[in-house]
Amino acid sequence: MATNITQLTPTQREFRAAMANLSAGVNIVTTDGPRGRAGITVSAVCSVTDTPPTMVVCVNRSSRSHDILRGNERVCINVLGPEHQDVALAFAGEASSAERFAASGDVWDHSIAGVPVLKGSAASIVGRITGSAEQGSHSVLFVAADRVIVGEDSGGLVYFQRRFHPINTPLSA
Repeated sequence: MATNITQLTPTQREFRAAMANLSAGVNIVTTDGPRGRAGITVSAVCSVTDTPPTMVVCVNRSSRSHDILRGNERVCINVLGPEHQDVALAFAGEASSAERFAASGDVWDHSIAGVPVLKGSAASIVGRITGSAEQGSHSVLFVAADRVIVGEDSGGLVYFQRRFHPINTPLSA
């Protein structure tokens, strides 16, 4: 459950305000397996290294998707394009996993890699959680990529000042 803003220290409130000014790519991390199907909108994602190809994903431990992601171990990091704002919102709320997938419509391919892959994503990185660390309220998950799908260059979706913003690809000169 989220912390009430009035319970935060001044430094925590200032930190949250500062982080609102940190532009971040928008992603949906999905999984399917013995623990069930789940997905969550995440902005704390980045590459670690290309030798071997590894990403890091930070997930709040209180999220209903957290234990499912950890338990299944196999995930897909779906990098969202500008047309995916509604999908990001569906996976950011309090809805159940089934409701999230139903609300987002027929945008998921379950046949590519054994986990839900977003059709038309800017990129999808499929891999296995190979390590983790806990820091404060979150788990930091290391994901070793075993399949990468790169979409058409249609732009991206970023989160800035607590809102989504499309980033369109500039036209060729």
